Amino acid sequence: MITAIEKNLRRGVKLLETISDEQYSDTSIPPYYSSIGANMRHILDVFTCVFNGLDNKCIDFSDRQRNELAEQKTAFGIAYFNKVINQLYCLEESDFDTIISVTDDLGTGKITANYTLGSALIQAHSHAIHHFASVGFIINQLGIELPDEDFGYNPTTPKKQFVK
Repeated sequence: MITAIEKNLRRGVKLLETISDEQYSDTSIPPYYSSIGANMRHILDVFTCVFNGLDNKCIDFSDRQRNELAEQKTAFGIAYFNKVINQLYCLEESDFDTIISVTDDLGTGKITANYTLGSALIQAHSHAIHHFASVGFIINQLGIELPDEDFGYNPTTPKKQFVK
């Protein structure tokens, strides 16, 4: 599980290593006017919620850091990615079955449910892929090349073959 999550997060690092701070923080693309950086910071905030809740086995996905520098400057974004990846490798496979309490606001107030740590990590990973797809739209509109052909694709999604 950790290897798959790291592989996906490294795609984000690869992108950030090839774009400018201006491209990273550009909020000019409709309809949401969200930047690459805002999406990347949000992805990493969700993983950080998991790590912040490990000690007391209570994760709150609505309690995010929202570090502005991590969404405006690529160097801070890369450092944030690396921090999360390093934290992943502090986990043991035996930890994945640990029962944890997970809280989030689904739009009508906070709710709490029991998960395993593994299921919370799977949710964070799927969430990252979803946001990478949004980032893919933004970078396409900005004329930036995708870091690789799997960026933003869920591994279970069939890819359409297009004739160029």
